[in-house]
Formats: sequence, C-alpha cells, structure tokens
Amino acid sequence: MTDRYTLDKRSLSKEVLLLLALLTADSIDDMAERNPERFADIDWELMIRLSLHHRVYPFLYPKLSRMQGESVPSLVTQRLKWEYRRNTVQMLQLSGEMGNIGESLARLNIRSLFLKGPVLAQDLYGDISLRTSRDLDFIVPMEQLTETEALLVSLGYVKEEEFESILGDWKWREHHNTFNHPAKNIKVEVHWRLSPGPSKEPDFDELWKHARTSSQLGQNVHYLGREDLFLFLAAHGARHGWSRLRWLLDIKQLLLQEPDAGVLTGLLRRYNYDSVGGQALILAADLLEAPSAPGLSGLTDKPKARRLAQLALFYVARMVNLHNPPLEPEVERHYKYYQPAILTPWHQFLYAAGFLYPYAVDKNTLPLPKPLHFLYFPLRPFLWTWRKLTGKEN
Repeated sequence: MTDRYTLDKRSLSKEVLLLLALLTADSIDDMAERNPERFADIDWELMIRLSLHHRVYPFLYPKLSRMQGESVPSLVTQRLKWEYRRNTVQMLQLSGEMGNIGESLARLNIRSLFLKGPVLAQDLYGDISLRTSRDLDFIVPMEQLTETEALLVSLGYVKEEEFESILGDWKWREHHNTFNHPAKNIKVEVHWRLSPGPSKEPDFDELWKHARTSSQLGQNVHYLGREDLFLFLAAHGARHGWSRLRWLLDIKQLLLQEPDAGVLTGLLRRYNYDSVGGQALILAADLLEAPSAPGLSGLTDKPKARRLAQLALFYVARMVNLHNPPLEPEVERHYKYYQPAILTPWHQFLYAAGFLYPYAVDKNTLPLPKPLHFLYFPLRPFLWTWRKLTGKEN
C-alpha cells in the first residue's frame, strides 16, 4: 500500500484545524494535555459557527460533555448542548415520518430506497442523535414517480415547484422533486436519479438488488447497500465541494464498516466516479483520519483525485453554501473551475452537448405547437443568440 497522501492545509484557519482535531480525538482532555497550544487564541464564537455550518455539532457535543478540563469554554458546550437536544427531537420526528412514508409506499407496492436522514444516522453512527438531517430523501422507480407524488399529496404534502420542461428534459436535467408538509414542517425530496444528469449511474433495479432494510426504523425502510451508498455520498459531496465536514464524516463512518474494496472500485470505475471516489477517500483520510483500505489505493493514487482533493480545501476553509446564491466573487470564480474539473472528459462532453438540447426558455422565446417542438433542436442556437442580443433571458 502506498503512503497516505498529505494535503496542503495552509489555507485552513486554526479554528478549522482545531475542529478537525476535536472530531478525530478519542479524548479531548488527553488532546488538550498533549497539545495545549491548539487551544490558544481561539475565536470560540467562530468555533460555534463552524460546528453549526459543517453540521458536526451532534457528533462533537457528546465528546465535549465527557470533558473534565476547561480547554473548551462552557459557552461552547452549552450552546452545542442546546443544538444537540433540538436536533435529537427533530430526528425523532423525521424517524417517525420515515416509517410512515415507507409503510404507505409499501401498501401501494412502490419500491423505495431512503438515501439520507435518520436511516443514514442509524446505520453509520449507531444513533440517530449523532447526525443532522433537515429532510427526507428517497428514490423510487421512474415509472412509479407519478403514483408516489400523488401519495405524498394525499398525506398532506405540497409540491414546492413545477419544473418548466420541454421534450422531457426534466428526466435527466433534474433528479428530484421537493415536497413540504405545512403542518408537520417536514421537507421530502423524491428522487428518480441519485444525481443530476447527464451522467451514468446505477438504475433503480440494480440499487434494489443491494438494498438493506433498517431493523430499527421499520421493515419498510430500505436503504442503499454499502458500496452504492459510498458512490452516492461521494458524488453528492463532490458536487457540493465538500463544503460541509459532515459529508466527510459520513465517508469515514462508512469506511469503518469496511465496504468490499473490489466491488467498490469496480462500481466507481463503471460509472466514471473513480476520481471523485479517490477525492473523498483522500479528504476523509487526511482531514479526519479515516481508515485506509489497501484495495482502494488505486483510487487515491490517481493524480486527478489528488488535485480534486486539494481544490476542495478551498471550500473547507470557508463557510459557504455553493447552491445558495449569490456567491462571493472569489468563490464563484473557483466554482466555475471546480465544477467541470470533477467531471470526466466524457461527462464534460455530455454537459456541453446538453446545451444544444432545447430548454423551456426556447419555448417562451418562440412558441410552437407541441407537435413541432422537435424544431427547437435546429433553432436553439439562433434563439439563444437572440436572447443574448436583446437581453431577454426569459
């Protein structure tokens, strides 16, 4: 096995470095005794904000509660205690709703796989209170999507928005619809893909073959197999720039379960996620001391994986939500470079080719009868040019 790759962490503040150390420490008291300088001149208000932004406070608070010394001020511990208790209540509520939705889907013979939420917390951490979740995500077969959405409406959920679509482009441009329950204040995302297209990924039937069932949350709560889960978490984290440490903590906890290295490597390569998978492994190992598996060194040795891991530190060093514009100019410039960098050449080609596929805005620019919508393919370059020249983007 090759030596573990070391990232250049000079861009990380002392508060971020301390947070990483606290997340990996077995005992904070022992850590403070060995390295008291780590706790010197720390902006503790910033530390609180970092733990909340990175959504790691439920994992961190139990460690702080066992601390005997005074290396971490009580104001930090008390604030995280309050957040930990609030999160536990929320996760209990989501757990009950997850069971209800799973049972309702099963009654209609709709197969479903929960992607995140309490089932992920239970599986990876052994306790739903140790991980945050703001919504429930699950995937269903495309042919049962309409039936699934009708079920959610019957349960009191309201669809957040309707995608303006043309020629069925929503099936691959998007990957989920969002529903909110106004009375329960719960958000649900119904997926028909794991990630936005165009990209290759396992279809639902393949995911279902490896599915697991939660013994704690209900017999109808099914979720991804370990290797499929790694692919999903790696793709999701990379797409978001690993801008929350919680996603890397998930990767570490999953690696502790020792997924099959051969199966995982083959899966990532088959769907062109090997560089992204290597990025996740490098970041989790170097930042959070995740275990290394000899069978996965072929992923972490890739130059592109190492380059992507270093690029992601730009976001780890900042408190930024890449999908909540407007972004600061520096962040926006970096993301315009980072986003295509995580793609393979084939995926880059598909994304470029996707620009030639008609958009709904083309229909607004030049309305045509539905039987003639195929004409938007040759017309798209001209319609796009017209909008740019006239400034009419909608």
